Amino acid sequence: MGNSSKDDSANSADASPGDVPSSDSRIYSAGEKVLAYHGPRIYEAKVQKAEIRKNEWKYFVHYLGWNKNWDEWVGESRLMKNTDENIEKQHALDKKQGVDKNVRSGRSAQAKAKSSTEAKVDKEEIKNNVSKGKKRKNDSGVEGSGNAEKLIKIQIPAPLKKQLVDDWEFVNQQDKLVKLPRSPTVEEILSKYLEYKSKKDGVATDSTREVLKGIRLYFDKALPMMLLYKKERKQCSEAVGDNASPSTIYGAEHLLRLFVKLPELLSYVNIEDETLNRLQLKLLDFLKFLQKNQSTFFLSSYGVKVSEGKGKGKDQ
Repeated sequence: MGNSSKDDSANSADASPGDVPSSDSRIYSAGEKVLAYHGPRIYEAKVQKAEIRKNEWKYFVHYLGWNKNWDEWVGESRLMKNTDENIEKQHALDKKQGVDKNVRSGRSAQAKAKSSTEAKVDKEEIKNNVSKGKKRKNDSGVEGSGNAEKLIKIQIPAPLKKQLVDDWEFVNQQDKLVKLPRSPTVEEILSKYLEYKSKKDGVATDSTREVLKGIRLYFDKALPMMLLYKKERKQCSEAVGDNASPSTIYGAEHLLRLFVKLPELLSYVNIEDETLNRLQLKLLDFLKFLQKNQSTFFLSSYGVKVSEGKGKGKDQ
């Protein structure tokens, strides 16, 4: 699923009394199960509440089986009644896009925190994505249309490219996972970079702080949806609770995967060219910082067997 937009800014006070729709015009009710468009797909959802916003009904929905972080306000145009006819539309759309039926609601037999894609990335695909900047087909349910012409280029240093390949081999060939929680965590790495920039430049600029805040936000949102291999999902569901942020549990290994996905994710954001260029330089500087501290931030081997799948697994 893509970035959720919790539209809390608008309210019914914007409208004059004569323009406000009546409660009789409300199509969906709190507690009602519905089908909701999110990006190119249709998901099962439940209406939590309904309010009149900017002269129209808005509904706060929870996507069934997904983390509550994806809850959002949507308009009636994105909702459908949970009828047999509309379910058939959902199935037809999923079939067209090659989606497994267990993924439609974000559930599977093994875990709750699931991706809307199987994320079957082989070693060669990782190499192509990293070394050539090749844009993978969007299967993450991100809303909107990406701007390929504005696709940001993130040149990942060669030692970190190898780190990505090793990462893939540990999980998918050797059936080994990163032991969680990691130390340092993503949150701690971002703090260390801020401290590094403060010492190096004498001050950490507001723009640097904003970039780091954005990296953390993207990581927390993208990890369960886009950054996990299939074999890691059970571990994630056990390690990340409802009130926990992935950035306080995962470390550099999964943070680096985000930089493979960032060009695609940022293509959906309306950013001026000049701002985009500055952002690119800041991201490259952060990657150089990761490379400089590679032996400290990254594991040389993974110590949890896939079969264990525990959030706090034991070392081998």
